[in-house]
Amino acid sequence: MRFALSPEQLDFGTSLRKLLDAGHTPAAVRAWAGGDAQPGRALIRQLAGAGALGLAVEEQHGGMGAEPIDLVVAFQEIGRAAAPGPVVETAAAIPALLQALPDSDLAQRWLPGFAEGAALGTVTFAAPGRAPVALDADIADVVLIVVGDRLCAARRDEPVRSIDPARRLFRITPEEVLAEGALVLEAGAAAFDAGALAGAAQLLGAGRALLHAATEYAKQRKQFGKPIGEFQAVKQKLADVLIGLDLAEPLLFRAALTIAEPTRGRDVSAAVIACGDAAYAAARAALQVHGAIGYTAEYDLSLWLTKVTALRSAWGTADLHRSRIAATLRDEAARDRALRGTA
Repeated sequence: MRFALSPEQLDFGTSLRKLLDAGHTPAAVRAWAGGDAQPGRALIRQLAGAGALGLAVEEQHGGMGAEPIDLVVAFQEIGRAAAPGPVVETAAAIPALLQALPDSDLAQRWLPGFAEGAALGTVTFAAPGRAPVALDADIADVVLIVVGDRLCAARRDEPVRSIDPARRLFRITPEEVLAEGALVLEAGAAAFDAGALAGAAQLLGAGRALLHAATEYAKQRKQFGKPIGEFQAVKQKLADVLIGLDLAEPLLFRAALTIAEPTRGRDVSAAVIACGDAAYAAARAALQVHGAIGYTAEYDLSLWLTKVTALRSAWGTADLHRSRIAATLRDEAARDRALRGTA
């Protein structure tokens, strides 16, 4: 299985990075957190113009019909920039959900607008016993909820506080039933995995941004007359972060390459855990290298610290994903035993 990116994919990632760097993303993130979505939506329209929001949308719905690995490339750069908004939901989860429903006009109704950045969507997957919460339900043009085997349009209720001020969460209430049945159940599972995959890519990108910030700061900050980056303890900590990020990347690529295979859930969960742990380690190291200034909300580092903390559980907790991996391994072991017994 090949994990190396093609020259075209590398160039695509580089072009997105330049776009986001030129787009004053930290200012857009702070405006989004304060309720002003205009700079953020302008940035999202630029991403759409570069093709990032239409990668998972089929050509018949105005998208590019690209491979999942291309989506991973895009979301690593989106995470590296800590871009705001329900981009995972708009570009990954909802397209996977609607395009898996046959004979439905929902995809044609909404996906062209998503692909061109003219509209945003958000979706949540209701868990038993928990009030459903959706990201940016006050800004999104389409608010959806999957409740078991039903897909419903939903209305926004009261806000819910998030550790990341730029992740504006709201309780939602299902209203109109748009589709129901076993196919919705299957489509919902595929959509959740598509969102989790894009979220993992975001985490990896954010982790790399934190490592870069910590490394650059370690070259400048001085203690005892020399840069702290010359101390062995600091070098070792940053090297450990780099190793963690580099080891998580192949798991992310594998999940993208196997997203349509029976092992999808196991591979996506492995990527979520690895990328989440690596990004969290990068956040801790960056905070320790920066010292007290890293805690301040005015310093840009805080945008990535809170983003990583929130994203680690945005698409399921580590316990959930570990249980999915364990269940898959148990099933595989049971099948192997059954095959050996009939051989």
